[in-house]
Amino acid sequence: MKLDRYDLKILEILARDGRITKSRLAECINLSVSPCWERVKRLEKAGIIEGYGARINVRVLVKRTPVWVQVELKAHNAESFQRFETVVRETPEVTECVAVGGGVDYLLKVEADSIDAYQRLIDGWLTSEVGIERYFTYIVTKQVKHAPPPLELISD
Repeated sequence: MKLDRYDLKILEILARDGRITKSRLAECINLSVSPCWERVKRLEKAGIIEGYGARINVRVLVKRTPVWVQVELKAHNAESFQRFETVVRETPEVTECVAVGGGVDYLLKVEADSIDAYQRLIDGWLTSEVGIERYFTYIVTKQVKHAPPPLELISD
């Protein structure tokens, strides 16, 4: 699907404010309401807009300790990857996980109640034979940036 400058502007605005009114969105991109809304529906139908939701600041509700973890697995085969990824998906404290190349297998973001709770989670994984060869823990001291990906990098 080819995106033009109007589509990109719609995506940029909705990424910042998913609750914007149809008329305000149309005004921001200098289109009338109907063509603007048709574009939004087209972006939704194409799967570019997956949905809308609120960004919840969990730290206001409950104190969490964010930890980034590098994980290397003992074995590098489909069964080992599947076993580890299943455990990760079933662990609510893991809020992000990506498979990566270049020396480690996975990067995980764990939001634990405390460092002790994080370590108990890792210890449980190590004793349950999830297949971890080694792991490296990085305690987050402050969040420097958290933003949606820049849409201006998409060319039209």
